[in-house]
Amino acid sequence: MADETIYKSETKRSRRSIATYLRRLAKALGRGKPVPVDDEQTVTVTPAAEPAMEIEVEEEGETLSLDIEMEWEGEADDVDTETNVSKARFELYEDREGKWRWRLVHRNGNIIADSGEGYASAQKAEQGLDSVKRNAPGGYVVDTSKDDHEATVEEGGSHATFELFADKGGKWRWRLVHDNGNIIADGGQGYASKQKAKQGLDSVKTNVRGAPVERTE
Repeated sequence: MADETIYKSETKRSRRSIATYLRRLAKALGRGKPVPVDDEQTVTVTPAAEPAMEIEVEEEGETLSLDIEMEWEGEADDVDTETNVSKARFELYEDREGKWRWRLVHRNGNIIADSGEGYASAQKAEQGLDSVKRNAPGGYVVDTSKDDHEATVEEGGSHATFELFADKGGKWRWRLVHDNGNIIADGGQGYASKQKAKQGLDSVKTNVRGAPVERTE
């Protein structure tokens, strides 16, 4: 059988963005789960337990390349091009005041993120959630209760930062702040502990990509 390319992607990324992508692959590999190879998590591959791995650094003129390749004997069932790793969906809706909003709903029924603000049109609201899709997975996590914010940075590769903070009532919350200063998402609810709030934003990081968008009443 002739070689067939099932999926291919070539884009310029920051080093932090690449690190975020590789961490997602590493997490799936470590857990023995199908590995999402695209950002939308719609293409997954299930490697063998012990695939052959080849690492090669090449120089061609003034260009350097680092190639990491895994190879194993498998079947077509090892690749799924129509999967949905996300366990959540975006709901796009119009509130009582005629503003458009979105919320990210986990399959367990919990709202794990929302737009915070209302938008003048459905198109604007969808642009807002698209920004969250792009920026949430690789967003920095900053604990504003600590003096040394740099020590709490965990991930990168986006134009937004997750801020963990305690509100006036002592509840822990998170918000996703774009580099332009706009809050593009928040957790909606307060959590009893910092750990619970962190788990909530981690769920957003994991599920935001690949989540379908549904317009509801």
